[in-house]
Amino acid sequence: MTDVTDGVLHTLFRSEQGGHEQVVLCQDRASGLKAVIAIHSTALGPALGGTRFYPYASEEDAVADALNLSRGMSYKNAMAGLEHGGGKAVIIGDPELIKTEELLLAYGRFVASLGGRYVTACDVGTYVADMDIIARENRWTTGRSPESGGAGDSSVLTAYGVFQGMRASAQHAWGDPTLRGRKVGVAGVGKVGHYLVEHLLEDGAEVVITDVRQESVRRITDKFPQVTVVADTDALIRTEGLDVYAPCALGGALNDDTVPVLTAKVVCGAANNQLAHPGVEKDIADRGILYAPDYVVNAGGVIQVADELHGFDFDRCKAKAAKIFDTTLAIFARAKEDGIPPAAAADRIAEQRMAEARRG
Repeated sequence: MTDVTDGVLHTLFRSEQGGHEQVVLCQDRASGLKAVIAIHSTALGPALGGTRFYPYASEEDAVADALNLSRGMSYKNAMAGLEHGGGKAVIIGDPELIKTEELLLAYGRFVASLGGRYVTACDVGTYVADMDIIARENRWTTGRSPESGGAGDSSVLTAYGVFQGMRASAQHAWGDPTLRGRKVGVAGVGKVGHYLVEHLLEDGAEVVITDVRQESVRRITDKFPQVTVVADTDALIRTEGLDVYAPCALGGALNDDTVPVLTAKVVCGAANNQLAHPGVEKDIADRGILYAPDYVVNAGGVIQVADELHGFDFDRCKAKAAKIFDTTLAIFARAKEDGIPPAAAADRIAEQRMAEARRG
């Protein structure tokens, strides 16, 4: 990317963005590619994180997103016990308008130029078919189709990991690792959410759902008519008798408007970046609500794509994702011991693992 603006440079070097090792600004004029690859940490191994394809309002916004997301991946990968650091890439533009094979191949060449320091996968706006194209230019692409030697859709294991985190939350909150007899509200029943609903129903939970996409709602109710549907997320979080709230759609679900009116005693869901801003985790704790850190419980997908690098084995991945139960319990124990919210406890554990790796 040429003509880097002062705003982009300011974003790159703001101290609060947190010590990135490398940020690559990519441009290929022939294909129209403009992208940012951010490597936050390689302390635990090559940086691993998806490629987001999104029409950012500005280059500065794209850089800021890449920095935030890559930092989050360092923590997620550390807590998942992976030998990977954190990285993330963003491609600037509307994928419905500008995504082409030529552009994806050009992006693949930029990934290749990093020589394995960054391993990419799917994210918002990119799919398995896109990874198959990108992989033609480098061997550091995961999330590919089974036909191309990959593992395919990671939603199954993401949902399974969230369910394990929810079981651990139930154990901590009520002394029993089951959702049987509990009322669970799931906001967003798309790729991950609909698998989570299946786990909950199999476990004996009462399930309430909402989604802005009516086709996603119908897919659930056609298969599981016992599921209750409410109009929107506001109605869901105010549902009487709700035990667990599972945000599985957009980020920022826990904010100054939603936290004061939450009726649930536990929050555990698949959405990324659920805490709208620093301090929300304390507001949640002050209300006596147990929060299972999102990047811990939704790590099933990254566990899958990391495994793909070694020859994907579903049973091996599922066994790793099952450990999210123990990891979540350990976070709650650390939070109680240190007198801090679970989100802060998870950060401390992740930072400790990264620091030990750097020293070692």
